Amino acid sequence: MQTKIEKIDASSALATKIIGEELPESLSFLSFREKLSMANISHPKKKQEWISSRLAIYQALDCLGLPYPGFYKDKHGKSQSMNGEGHVSLSHTLGLAAAIYHTDKSVGLDLEPIREKVVRIGPRFLSKSELDFLEENPHHYTMAWSAKESIFKCQGKRGVSFRENILLDPFDINSEKITGKIVGLPNEKHTYTIQVSKMENLILTYTIW
Repeated sequence: MQTKIEKIDASSALATKIIGEELPESLSFLSFREKLSMANISHPKKKQEWISSRLAIYQALDCLGLPYPGFYKDKHGKSQSMNGEGHVSLSHTLGLAAAIYHTDKSVGLDLEPIREKVVRIGPRFLSKSELDFLEENPHHYTMAWSAKESIFKCQGKRGVSFRENILLDPFDINSEKITGKIVGLPNEKHTYTIQVSKMENLILTYTIW
């Protein structure tokens, strides 16, 4: 199964993987707890998405020369390693799964399909200032949504409004980097830099902080 692995630096790597059928022997690296979780996923499509995400993070770790510790979701829904080391973020959509890992810093990753309806629902997740600078173009709006999703995943807590609390600086449709910040919440005063790439009809974003 085709996988693209990018070693971002000595401490981090990103892997994207086409979702598909996997042989049972290719999943021997999973922890006992993860195998139980996998067995409880009844929907075939959701199971394949779950498996492909784990294979992506396994291959990202292998790229860094690190063992796979197993992962679980905490009370906020953020993936955590079972050995308490490193930081991970996972995403999947439209036949593709992705994972990013950093040994020391929090990470957030998102994959989003470019769909026409994102322009119509833009006022639900965009501030007035963002609506003012964005073109009414699904590509541009999807970049904004995905960037906010990556920031949301990186900060790792619930109760954060995309429209009210996550604000992006102006960027154009060809930008490969977006900057943004969380406002109106305690202990959230830093700026995030989000990397952006387009893959066919998908936007991939990630941030490391």
